[in-house]
Amino acid sequence: MMNLLAVDTSSSILSIALGAGNETWYFEADAGLRHSELLLDSVDLLLQKAGIPQAELSGVVCMGGPGSFTGLRIGFSFAKGLALALGIPFAPVPTLDSMAHPFAAWPGLVAPVIDAKKSAFFCALYRDGKRLCPDMDAGAAEIAGAVAALAGDSPVLLAGADAEKLYSELPPELARDAAIRCDKSPRAGYARALLDIAQKAGLP
Repeated sequence: MMNLLAVDTSSSILSIALGAGNETWYFEADAGLRHSELLLDSVDLLLQKAGIPQAELSGVVCMGGPGSFTGLRIGFSFAKGLALALGIPFAPVPTLDSMAHPFAAWPGLVAPVIDAKKSAFFCALYRDGKRLCPDMDAGAAEIAGAVAALAGDSPVLLAGADAEKLYSELPPELARDAAIRCDKSPRAGYARALLDIAQKAGLP
């Protein structure tokens, strides 16, 4: 039976999910810049709660980007190091895929958004849980064009902590005509979605 660890360090929210048998164990904290301080102890805590020694992990997955460069590097290094130490497989999963995953049932276009700074955003477009385009590193005008080309008559959901910032920079007529909405969920990590993607895809 797979015991799979999923680590999300792509933002200031550190989140970790452990799929152990038919159970899921989860940890989340607003870590700021303290991912490296909290990560190992948080993983050990989840393993203890699940009653699983490190040696019984079957695989580990982490965010593959885009996201915070420092955070992604910490998560990737931890996941790869743990996998090498235990002799188990590991795999990165695109961050935007994990952000879009909880909204697979949305009846239209889903656009997860990460602020890339310098008036640009990381973004991709999804429908019915399926990716429609490569990752974009683009300004609001370019993203608006991609949304207009693919949305048709369906509503558009901007997801993620930076969704409202992108919304504020979109042309008002597009926001109105494309029925664009922002997800209002509190800031959170995406380790649960990362774990679910990995389990369904048979990763790593």
